[in-house]
Amino acid sequence: MNPTKKIIFSLAFLLLAVSAIYAGDHYKNFKVAVYSRAYETAKMGDNNYLEPIWDEISRQVKVDKVYLETHRDLLIVDEATLTKAKTFFQNRGIETAGGITLTVDESNNFETFCYSNPEHRKKVKEIVEFTARHFDELILDDFFFTNCKCELCVKAKGTKSWTDFRLELMTKAATDLVIDPAKEVNPNVKVVIKYPNWYDHFQGCGFNLETEPKLFDGLYTGTETRDPSGNQHLQPYLGYLVYRYFNNLKSGKNGGGWVDPGGLTFMDRYAEQLWLTMFAKAPEITLFDFRQLQRPLLKSDRAAWQSLATCSFNYDEMMKPVPDKTGKMVQPTTIARAAGYTFETIDQFLGQLGNPLGVKSYKPFHSTGEEFLQNYIGMTGVPMDIVPEFPENEPIVFLTEQAKSDPQIVSKIKKQLLSGKDIMVTSGFLKTMQDKGIGDIVELRVNDAKATVKEFVAGWGQHSFSGKAMIIPQINYLTNDSWEIVSAFDGTNGWPIIHRANYAKGKFYVLTIPDNVTDLYQYPVDVLSKIREILTPNMPALLEATGNNSLFVYDNNTVIVESFTNETQLVKLRLSEKFTKATDLISGKEISGEKKEYFLTRRQPAIVKTVLNLELKPHSYIVLKLEK
Repeated sequence: MNPTKKIIFSLAFLLLAVSAIYAGDHYKNFKVAVYSRAYETAKMGDNNYLEPIWDEISRQVKVDKVYLETHRDLLIVDEATLTKAKTFFQNRGIETAGGITLTVDESNNFETFCYSNPEHRKKVKEIVEFTARHFDELILDDFFFTNCKCELCVKAKGTKSWTDFRLELMTKAATDLVIDPAKEVNPNVKVVIKYPNWYDHFQGCGFNLETEPKLFDGLYTGTETRDPSGNQHLQPYLGYLVYRYFNNLKSGKNGGGWVDPGGLTFMDRYAEQLWLTMFAKAPEITLFDFRQLQRPLLKSDRAAWQSLATCSFNYDEMMKPVPDKTGKMVQPTTIARAAGYTFETIDQFLGQLGNPLGVKSYKPFHSTGEEFLQNYIGMTGVPMDIVPEFPENEPIVFLTEQAKSDPQIVSKIKKQLLSGKDIMVTSGFLKTMQDKGIGDIVELRVNDAKATVKEFVAGWGQHSFSGKAMIIPQINYLTNDSWEIVSAFDGTNGWPIIHRANYAKGKFYVLTIPDNVTDLYQYPVDVLSKIREILTPNMPALLEATGNNSLFVYDNNTVIVESFTNETQLVKLRLSEKFTKATDLISGKEISGEKKEYFLTRRQPAIVKTVLNLELKPHSYIVLKLEK
């Protein structure tokens, strides 16, 4: 080897060695990325700013990749700074990609660019081209939509609805202003669109889930749910379900989930969002953002139940010293450690989980009605899976009011029933469709009257009570043409909670949704268990628990049971006939069950199944492998 080649080889080897030292270990089952907003990226030309912050973050959480945002709120990072930032991370073995947020002023009600304005369109194209020249991957953060109603937009809209106008406008903008310009300057660039968490309202601002997934190279999912009492009212289960839904839009091309600590209550609420994303089997998770990961850990982050050492997120355990890059043990300082601790915990078992399974719920593109309801059902212990096409090969399909958007929905329901499979619809769907063909299946009506109920019967004379009175819609039916499976009472008067009608070889069920949808969690355990029985006939296990407890099921007979409550829960897991015990994949402990008889109807003999008695700590989960 000549001297020049020796020098080149030595330098290359040295660079690889240095990169390996800085990169450190990785998590076994997923990658972790950090997103840097343009505000922070613009400061990264100064190593005195960047290096100490990065050292603090990287000793608390293992990072594989950094998204360097080039634009937000008309701030464009200059080329020299962007180049220095890329070099800084690449020298440390960290992958880099570009990020773009297409806002004019995020603080002004998320003011977006106007895609009817030629100057704005020109600027968007310039930003995309600039970013694509510097990265082989770029991601659009959350805001590739439009909420503009300027005079130009009003004129361009004409007689169309705002939804139809914006859906068409943004589909064209995707190709003309983003994808084509990016690939013109860099044919190798991968262009990814990150969708936020409010999917049921996307069409109103032009996010087009029908056309865009086919156009972009990949998708990314906003799995942040924050505080469910916040103004979005997103249930924790959405952090799991939204990733699965977007993965069904472009199978295998959903790059990961994205979480921020916004609306933080206690630190385990942040951790829940992280592990729910990973329960959905996301290959990568992005932590938003470089600035927020520097947020100090506070005493107020520790919830009262953190005195229970067996919680899935143990604050005291998290706060134990961790090694820095020199090996010195250092006290955790920022929220980055909360992420790192969570990842270390779940990485121990994620590789043992199969592919997620769930009850298929059909949501047509751009549909509305009973928004986000599948997430509330998921919070009652029914594993859910939202799909954009009617699933014809499922034993039962769950339909909310959203399904009314499909003009062929009644014929699809009939086909399902004629084939010997079942359907469960909500009272909201029934009310919308009762004069649009459902009467040809069963003569049921949701009238305008309401009932206030607290007492329920889900078996033969077995009365149970909710923790509070709730208001439900009244469903009327023709006696002996269809039957109440679960009833609610006010005195001697009663109304269906689950109603069943036979049609050919199939069964058509109606589930009554309370006026306040969170009252679903108030249904007694036997009522919720009956819902689960009907919706999950082929699942390996069924949860017997109150609301605010969820079950995650995988195709290799592994399950996760999780509590979202602030108190310790005693729950039961009813196993299918194939299983008699389980192994806790975290502790390695074998869990034996007890035999219990279940009567499906009055005339059928009892079925004997194994039931596991489980103790769920507050905001904690148990991971089980079911065994014969």
